[in-house]
Amino acid sequence: MHPLVWNVDPDILSLGAFHLRWYGLFFALGFFLGYLIMTQFYRWEERPLENLSDLFLYLFLCTIIGARLGHVFLYQPDYFLSHPWEIPMIWQGGLASHGGFAGVMISLYLYLRKHRDMSFIELADRLAIPCLLAAALIRVGNFFNSEILGTPSNLPWAIVFARVDDIPRHPAMLYEAAAYFLVFCALYVAYWKTTIIQFPGRVFGTTIATCFLARFMIEFVKENQVPFESRLPLNMGQLLSIPFILLGVYLIYASRRMSQTLAR
Repeated sequence: MHPLVWNVDPDILSLGAFHLRWYGLFFALGFFLGYLIMTQFYRWEERPLENLSDLFLYLFLCTIIGARLGHVFLYQPDYFLSHPWEIPMIWQGGLASHGGFAGVMISLYLYLRKHRDMSFIELADRLAIPCLLAAALIRVGNFFNSEILGTPSNLPWAIVFARVDDIPRHPAMLYEAAAYFLVFCALYVAYWKTTIIQFPGRVFGTTIATCFLARFMIEFVKENQVPFESRLPLNMGQLLSIPFILLGVYLIYASRRMSQTLAR
């Protein structure tokens, strides 16, 4: 059985210096669908919809800045400190999901300084659900970019990324996309069908515990992003995931107590 050969052009359209890329399309689609989902939540909970525009402006800017700075300082600090003018060049690639997560948290803080309609943890619970869908779509964008490659594999679903080499590999980015999408589906249904949202921290904790655990495990079949990771007992993606897994478990455990506290 011959492996699937993936050789799709990352550009949808090129007009001179302008490039419309699949990655950018999936990134934007994630934000658009996330906005629609949050609109559903706000309408159901009778919250002011006009506040969402501010929230998603903060989210868009802080996510991109956080993801870029995460890559710069966690993966290639030596290079970018000697080439600082390249830091803003996000179109050349180089966004770190852990930095993006930090950017999301900062955006919530900035939003809640202006709009105090709920607590930080309550907003994080609601936003975690559409963020899962956005994260899945971004990983599909990585697939179209032929990046975040898996290690060589002989499994039936191994893929040759022809723009990189001719070696069949784990489609690691699709493993992540599938994991995030499954957790999204479970929590989206739970929001409507169960009382999970009434326990502050439970949705957010479940999100980060499950997703970063999936990320930790999938890293075993991913190529290292930068050479220094080969000298570490675990790669950077795994090391950075451990604190988030522990935080998620703690939030799940503490969610009942937080519910009682906020109800007083």
